[in-house]
Amino acid sequence: MKPDDIRPRLRLAEPLLAALALAAGLLFLSPVLYSIWLSLQTADSYYAGGYEFTLDNYTRAVSQYNFARYLLNSLIVSGLVTGLAISVATLAAFAFARYRFPGGDFLFGATVATLMIPSHISLIPNYLTLARAGLLDSYAGLILPAISNGFAAFFLRQYIRGIPKALDEAAYMDGASPLTVLWRIIVPLSRPAILSMSLYIFITEWNNYIWPLVAVGREDLFTLQIGLARLYSTNPGEGLIDWPLVLAASTLTILPVLVGFLLVERHLVRGITMGALK
Repeated sequence: MKPDDIRPRLRLAEPLLAALALAAGLLFLSPVLYSIWLSLQTADSYYAGGYEFTLDNYTRAVSQYNFARYLLNSLIVSGLVTGLAISVATLAAFAFARYRFPGGDFLFGATVATLMIPSHISLIPNYLTLARAGLLDSYAGLILPAISNGFAAFFLRQYIRGIPKALDEAAYMDGASPLTVLWRIIVPLSRPAILSMSLYIFITEWNNYIWPLVAVGREDLFTLQIGLARLYSTNPGEGLIDWPLVLAASTLTILPVLVGFLLVERHLVRGITMGALK
């Protein structure tokens, strides 16, 4: 079959493929859209089977059930964990990718081995360590156990190895220090991978439920996930769960992550693709 015969068929198939892609996207989004739809109803109309538009559920979640404080705590914890973890992972990846030193292969193997350890196994050691240090019920207790991320170090190391060493050597000949090479050459060229890993770390920490539940008992340090679980368990509907209120609070928990994803979506796809190829 000649190429000229194939092109018209491809043009005819494009609208069909676009329709299928749109249908698949709506299918994946349908639970979120349905949750947002229900969050805009009153509890009475929800249980009566009708519809009455209101934003009161969002107002109550923020003012009456302290979700503004939970949102602030989640932003502080997730933001600091992301910044510290990606800094540590970038430094480790630069060392593993560019330097040969005694025990380097063993340390890198140990870093990769941490990917095989379920996170729940480290709960008790982390709890006991922080308890001895007096860091439970504090932001430090929420942040410190999460700043070491073996997957990010491994991913960035593979990415950095794909950057030509000639660029480093040229900078060293001009008198640059290792940190200057890292900051001026490696980090700019690794931006897609760093941004994609940053979003991955942020989302992982944002959705973390178990460790904040174990590490803090003060309400003013609760994160959104803890607040959402408490809102469900307190059953504010007095006999019936106020699902529109719970879903309004759930919608608030996904908005920052959604905004972050939209901001770095282009770098996320590029970083994951290039990191997988290198």
